[in-house]
Amino acid sequence: MGAKAARVDDTGRRDRTAPVRLCAVTRAQHPVEDLVRFVLGPDGTIVPDLARRLPGRGIWVEARRETLAQAVRRKAFARSLQRQVAVPEDLPDQVERLMVRRVAESVSLANKAGVLVTGFARVEELIAQNRAAILIHAADGAPDGVEKLSRKFRAQMARQGDAERAGQAIVKELTGQQLDLAIGRSNVIHAAATGGGAAWKILAEAGRLRRFRSQEPRPEANS
Repeated sequence: MGAKAARVDDTGRRDRTAPVRLCAVTRAQHPVEDLVRFVLGPDGTIVPDLARRLPGRGIWVEARRETLAQAVRRKAFARSLQRQVAVPEDLPDQVERLMVRRVAESVSLANKAGVLVTGFARVEELIAQNRAAILIHAADGAPDGVEKLSRKFRAQMARQGDAERAGQAIVKELTGQQLDLAIGRSNVIHAAATGGGAAWKILAEAGRLRRFRSQEPRPEANS
């Protein structure tokens, strides 16, 4: 339970004290950031605990939709707790909705902190000033505008010697409507944030949602 693992976070810094836990499905160890914690609710139902704060024994599952679906099918929660439990059939959908909400909340916090700009022209200007730490596009944004700003952002990151991080620093996990609600204005398609904790929080939450939705083969885990 107390094992640690080195991990590169979304800012590129390596955290050598990140705790690891065992996935109840794959039986592989992962940093807690790559897992979702679940607990047993008072009514005997399995409850997701994305913030990792709820009381009770935690059951950890790799934060990928396919793995969580396997946990439901294979009754991994009952096996881990050694008792009968109620598991919602739509648990993967519940978790994804919670992850989307956390991404939106992080965008809202960045906006309130004054580190977020919106609109094509203002985002383009921030990139030209070499001040954009992350770039945000609505998932349903027009491809030409998305590609134009992404190309300029990647060029900025290359000038700063950080080209390898450019891809993960482009966030496309929220729809335009979700961005509108998060920022409190209409027709938000493009946004960008300068650095700081609020911006890195967006990257962390968006990265977790991206990995959850990913259909790519999982990276090699610690065993």
